[in-house]
Amino acid sequence: MNIVALVGSLRKESYNRKLAEWIKGRYKDKFQLDIADIGALPHYNQDDELNPPAVVAAFKRQVAEADGILIVTPEYNWSVPGVLKNALDWLSRVDKVLVNKPVMIAGVSTGMMGTIRAQLHLRQILQSPGLAAKVLPPAGNEVLVNVASQKFDEAGNLVDAATVEFLDQVIGRFIEWVGR
Repeated sequence: MNIVALVGSLRKESYNRKLAEWIKGRYKDKFQLDIADIGALPHYNQDDELNPPAVVAAFKRQVAEADGILIVTPEYNWSVPGVLKNALDWLSRVDKVLVNKPVMIAGVSTGMMGTIRAQLHLRQILQSPGLAAKVLPPAGNEVLVNVASQKFDEAGNLVDAATVEFLDQVIGRFIEWVGR
């Protein structure tokens, strides 16, 4: 099974990137996880959508060929980061490669609320006609990692036992979701 991750933070020491990398290592016997470089994408421009730059065409091909998508996002100003929205805008046009694609959402925050507002907004975006993704239902599957500094060690490993146990369950349900 091939999963592509979209990480909404470009920061080198991003907790969201650390979570994606941790997932990649922990579940490597269940699926291959490739982290797409959404920071390399140019700003979406409708003038270019029929003949997109090579980096956009490669990104869309990567998503199209994936069995499922993992989106790991921080929350910026109660919403998704612009870099993630830009990637989704490219995916929503012309060939619409995210339509009916299984998607799982997760997010990490240094605060108490996790990324709940960003995830709610992201769910709305993913239901738009150009994306129409098959998002893992939120009931029991909301991965809202809060107070990140207490849940990751110095090496970037997720070490909070309750969070690890919860992720094991959600990832199991996501694998079933992708298989449907």
